[in-house]
Amino acid sequence: MTNELGNKFVEFENLEQTSENERSKGNSIALCHGVFDLVHPGHIRHLKVASQQADTLIVSITSDRYVNKGPGRPVYNARLRSETLAALECVDFVAVNDAPSAVDVITRVSPDIYVKGSDYSNADEDVTGLIVEETNAVEAGGGQVFFTDEMVMSSSEILNAYFDVFRPETQNWLNDIRHKFGAEQIVDYLYKLNGTSVLVIGETIIDEYHFCEGLGKSTKDPILAFKFCTSETHAGGSLAVANHLAGICNNVGLVSLIGETDSKEGFIGDNLNKKIDFTPLSQPGAPTIHKRRYIDNHTGGKVFELYTMEDTSLDEETEKQLLNTIGSIVKDYDMVVVADYGHGMVSSKVIELLAKEANFLAVNTQANAGNRGFNTISKYPRADYVCLNGGEVELDARVREDNIKDLVVDISKRLDCSKFTITQGREGTLHFDAAQGFIESPALALNVTDRVGAGDAVLAITTPMVALGMPWDIVGFIGNLVGAEMVAELGTKHSLDVANLIKHVQSILK
Repeated sequence: MTNELGNKFVEFENLEQTSENERSKGNSIALCHGVFDLVHPGHIRHLKVASQQADTLIVSITSDRYVNKGPGRPVYNARLRSETLAALECVDFVAVNDAPSAVDVITRVSPDIYVKGSDYSNADEDVTGLIVEETNAVEAGGGQVFFTDEMVMSSSEILNAYFDVFRPETQNWLNDIRHKFGAEQIVDYLYKLNGTSVLVIGETIIDEYHFCEGLGKSTKDPILAFKFCTSETHAGGSLAVANHLAGICNNVGLVSLIGETDSKEGFIGDNLNKKIDFTPLSQPGAPTIHKRRYIDNHTGGKVFELYTMEDTSLDEETEKQLLNTIGSIVKDYDMVVVADYGHGMVSSKVIELLAKEANFLAVNTQANAGNRGFNTISKYPRADYVCLNGGEVELDARVREDNIKDLVVDISKRLDCSKFTITQGREGTLHFDAAQGFIESPALALNVTDRVGAGDAVLAITTPMVALGMPWDIVGFIGNLVGAEMVAELGTKHSLDVANLIKHVQSILK
């Protein structure tokens, strides 16, 4: 059965009623779900076979924000993808699913038949584990899963070959990665990260976003007035770094300071990955660091930022507790990641202890408005790996607009550190290894929403890769892929997940 094109679109919340209407007519229902970014002959054959399994075929597509295919995907937005599918005679209804899996759609539709391609028939090969969840949901509703056996074609492979998503030089670099390593070898490298143990040390930061609409100038004062719309709160700082690492490594510890006043313990507990071994220390008389950013609701631009914190030096007793805590566990971890935001936690004594005791020490010293340029990498007498942005390199050298490579070599000598990653925004990343020289990796970000937290994600993913001695080409590729994923979203809303990262790698290298 078919409907007129305009009647094929179903709002997600109306799916249950649509399904009931079809069943009241005596029709059985088949359901297909996917991205369908580029509909090809393989899709068409799949959908035709699916339509033959029941009287009515409903197709749900993944909304744009949950398309886990890497930068530049989806190429076509949900509206265009819906229109393409609705134009097919064999498709009766199309809906957009604003969720990472089809479970909610399955629950609403309760299909008699849930149709998937043969590439999903082996659940062990699905790194996301979603096919198992979807199968359970189908069977719970009394349905069954049917796998089609049509020609297997890849939308990602076609898009990568014929759609110029990236600049020519970036596409050439990706081609080199494909030929030199390939997706399978890179995925094997990612799986190796699971066996590492990482201790994260750094300030806890709560990132809050307030979305506002501009009203204009105040009638009584020379200030701009805004109307509050909505807000979001994210786990930032060392919490974000630990959450990222927990998505790729099996054993993650976190030592951080929270405030004695306004500690946000409940929020932290709800938003920290449960596998993280968290040791919070209370800072007397201080709040947990809280950074509020006010954003224009129309443009997405930040208009104001407000810090709530007490960034003076640690009192003697708190510093003693911190040193004892770190000293008692630091040797238990393969590596230590220091997320140093310059707000007072990482004192000279803490640095001295880490430089002496850490098995592998990775450091980022962030430059931000709160530390006013006093927080530079030169504080550290030793590090095994340093991850900074270009501005932080210039700040440490007290030199602007000089050759960044010369500055990195100089820092390497002063710090006795042989491995660096320098993030440079749209210019990509620059990597330095004293034994190999410089390696450059172009940026993969196509959509920049917010840069907050991107450096933390790059620090998190690259540290265990560098510690395990993985090739710099792969470090640069994965680091930039992660960076592109982070800047496309607001703040630290989502953390790294190895299954999604593998999907991105497989998609972009097809």
